[in-house]
Amino acid sequence: MIKSFLFNLLLYLLTSLLPVTAQPGSSAERPKRDWPLVVSLQFQSVSMPFRDLKSTFSNIGISLGTEVAYNRRGNLLQQVQVGFFRNANAGNGLFIHTQAAYRPRFGPVYTEVKAGLGYQLAFHPNTTLRFRNGEWQPANQVGKGMLLVPVGVSLGYRGLKTRPTFEPFVSYQFFVLQGYNPDVPLLPNQLIQVGSRIHLSH
Repeated sequence: MIKSFLFNLLLYLLTSLLPVTAQPGSSAERPKRDWPLVVSLQFQSVSMPFRDLKSTFSNIGISLGTEVAYNRRGNLLQQVQVGFFRNANAGNGLFIHTQAAYRPRFGPVYTEVKAGLGYQLAFHPNTTLRFRNGEWQPANQVGKGMLLVPVGVSLGYRGLKTRPTFEPFVSYQFFVLQGYNPDVPLLPNQLIQVGSRIHLSH
């Protein structure tokens, strides 16, 4: 029941990102909604926060996303991200999540803190077996879906332009997966992401 509720909540948050009809009012009152493309190269490991960061760079992946601002200043946002990473030891992962973010700016530089909710399909690193009819047989299970709870911090460069085309950033994300197996109900993971927001329209 809890998983069903959280999954429905995730769907609600994702659908809340869809464009809505603008209400009458001055442009100064409307939030910024240019829907940038957020592209990043990412590195993943199964680890507690900030532990063994060197091994993280052995597992590479990519993610795509976008975001929408809640206010005119653009420092309160809702983000959505879809990503994939390879991990030969723990298994590959395909995820989608949404996060609420606060992004204060300091001249050309900005920082960011964020937290949210998501879902990950974790692929088995090798063939899984099931004991059936007196012998071990392939279980025919590609992987399993799990609730994902991410929190993160970012540092980026916006420049001095009012509306830059590119905004490079580096981000650290820590997330837990719920229901990995009976012995490990919560599996800690970390991601290091290097990428850029690309503003396609101004």
